[in-house]
Amino acid sequence: MSLPRAAVIVTGTEVLGGWVSDANGPWLAQRLGALGVQHVSTTVVGDRPEDLRAALEHTRDQGLELVVTSGGLGPTEDDLTAQVVGEFAARPIALDPELEGRIWKIIEPMSRRWKGISQDAVREANRKQALVPEGAEILEPVGTAPGLVVPPTDDDPDRPPTPTVVVLPGPPPELQPMWATAEGSPGLRAAIAGATELHESTLRLFGIPESELARTLRDARESGIAVDDFEITTCMRRGELEVVSRWSPEQEAAGLAFEAFVADRHGDVLFSPDGRTVDELVLDGLRDRGWTVSTAESCTGGLLAGRLTGWAGSSDVVEGGIVSYSNAVKVAALGVDPALLEAHGAVSAEVAAAMAAGARERLGTDVAISTTGIAGPGGGTEQKPVGTVFVAVSSGGGTLTRHLKLPGDRGRVRDMTTTAALHMTRRLLAGESDPA
Repeated sequence: MSLPRAAVIVTGTEVLGGWVSDANGPWLAQRLGALGVQHVSTTVVGDRPEDLRAALEHTRDQGLELVVTSGGLGPTEDDLTAQVVGEFAARPIALDPELEGRIWKIIEPMSRRWKGISQDAVREANRKQALVPEGAEILEPVGTAPGLVVPPTDDDPDRPPTPTVVVLPGPPPELQPMWATAEGSPGLRAAIAGATELHESTLRLFGIPESELARTLRDARESGIAVDDFEITTCMRRGELEVVSRWSPEQEAAGLAFEAFVADRHGDVLFSPDGRTVDELVLDGLRDRGWTVSTAESCTGGLLAGRLTGWAGSSDVVEGGIVSYSNAVKVAALGVDPALLEAHGAVSAEVAAAMAAGARERLGTDVAISTTGIAGPGGGTEQKPVGTVFVAVSSGGGTLTRHLKLPGDRGRVRDMTTTAALHMTRRLLAGESDPA
């Protein structure tokens, strides 16, 4: 099966230089996949017309059906995406008076608040946002910049035709709702006429290296499962192994057979066969039991509470948390015995358990999770090197305590600690506890 192919071109010197992270490229890649389009590449270029033109020419040379650009649609001199795309498609660009009027209706109320600035000058500067290549569909502004769907042209018999180009604004709050409009445009639909809706599923595993899954893939192939007929992507994310499969209706049998093969071989570490994250599983497990949770964090400094409260509706189970970075706060806020700190040190299983018990008591929750460790880059000793972390999860039915030795820099140690803590909570909710 040959799927229509597409590329994403992200424009912006601020993105190219690393001052702003690219949020649009990954988001658009997922949306293209959901449409049954093969995403070939994402390219980031600066605000230089020649670089954007070169990126567009490369997609033409590849014979792609679709290109999606983001950024370069503002009123400033370096916002030139519409003009460059028009030149690339050999379509003359001209002012659309009606579109210019609609844009001014959006901008005019804002311009009144800018003291000392001529409204005429503002309107003149924004006129360039109403420049439209001949034959292009207009996607109405979400902010102030309209988008475009520029159809293909065959201006050179010795080369492939230009791909259809969907031109979108850079700010994600504008791009994402505009994409929903673009999906239904006749031009985009014509470009991806051969697209087939793909089923996508995600398996999540914890406690297995990516190399082990590579062996599983080889064994599945040797067992007769057609794993090469559909897309399988694996990656490590926050210490977990994520396996994403995409298949068309005719590939469903092979896809389901592969997932069953993984589940049979790795059932002990396959914690999410339906794609839910460990965060969601913990929150759902607490809701199912009618339990509440609190946190007591030292080395993670509130990151664990942030993960738990990052989901809509988490307030029905999350009561709060205490960041007890210093020993004084561990004693005052969590009731940790100073003698325990003196005997074992703040980074110890005993103190982690005491922190969790203190949070559960002080905040009145059914479950409490604690973290204490040495995230680095300094502070480690021979007995407790950087990456030494203790996590405890306490409930009325028992306590789980774990000693972790985590690799990586400060950010990775802290992030991996939150993942380990959530998996410990998941296991506690399943009935696991340390021996008395």
